[in-house]
Amino acid sequence: MSKRIVVAMSGGVDSSATAALLKEQGWDVVGVTLQLYDHGKSVGRSNTCCAGKDIQDARRVADKLGIDHYVIDYESNFRQEVMEPFADSYLKGETPIPCVLCNQTVKFRDLLKVSRDLGAEAMATGHYVRREDGPDGAMMLKGADPARDQSYFLFNTTREQLDFLYFPLGGMLSKDETRAIAHRHELQVASKPDSQDICFVPDGDYASLVKKLRPGAVEPGDIVDERGTVLGHHEGIIHYTVGQRKGLGIGGGAPLYVLRLDAPNRHVVVGPKENLAQKRIGLHSVNWLGEGEALNREISVKIRSTRPPAPATLTLTENGRAEVVLHGVEEGVSPGQACVFYDGDRMLGGGWISARA
Repeated sequence: MSKRIVVAMSGGVDSSATAALLKEQGWDVVGVTLQLYDHGKSVGRSNTCCAGKDIQDARRVADKLGIDHYVIDYESNFRQEVMEPFADSYLKGETPIPCVLCNQTVKFRDLLKVSRDLGAEAMATGHYVRREDGPDGAMMLKGADPARDQSYFLFNTTREQLDFLYFPLGGMLSKDETRAIAHRHELQVASKPDSQDICFVPDGDYASLVKKLRPGAVEPGDIVDERGTVLGHHEGIIHYTVGQRKGLGIGGGAPLYVLRLDAPNRHVVVGPKENLAQKRIGLHSVNWLGEGEALNREISVKIRSTRPPAPATLTLTENGRAEVVLHGVEEGVSPGQACVFYDGDRMLGGGWISARA
């Protein structure tokens, strides 16, 4: 009897190719799609996931492959676990990463439970990361294609989850290989474009969503320099992020950048570019996937998904906190983003960047 595996099917080419590849390898594949938000209004959109047209695409792929397929309504879970924290994070002056929260909660925690309830021995996703068994259990490695590596977004994966997960696309050297699998199985999504925006903000207007979720919470305030001198005014700190230069509305003199967001005082603090440089980064809610304790451990870190790894020294402290001391400096270190740890290709976990003191 074939081993059963549940595939998280979003309706895109990556998860569809994952299901096809596993079926080809002899697994008893079951597709599960989570309806996460706005089912009715998103039917016609092509740049989203887990809603409307994408659910239909996932169903058609499952039919073509001849596998069972289930759609589960997790809209309320998604709103509570991802969308509302996203809004609250912006109101606190942070720059959130909802994809990490979605993977951490709805997709890995909740969907893994569904997979076990369905009698599966494993769950697979279309993420571009690799999983290998090490002497102390499963390890997560970067995807073979550096341009598509998604390990940054999976830093909160637990050891228990990693033991149950498969990532069949992690060894692909290009997206063309993934699309070739879909073409070989004559799947309609083979040429479907990748989704670009945050799935529940397909038009990129984060501020409107925050205002909708938290009516009356967005308040105007002042743009100030580091001494507190008022240079201008703003309509809400949710419109700004650390490192931003354009759109400040204050002209004259040397260019100014957003250095930090002071939510309690509703201040956007600006200054010269050199004042963005940061050497020490405090973290909270750290997830550690390495062996033993990390005390003055030499690693590399990524402070944003698009940044190259930077050498640093890591010290884990108490209550899920850590301090990272960069060997150089980084600009635009933003609270709400993740700082993810690496040892070569191995992802060692990470934590959320705390506000600067």
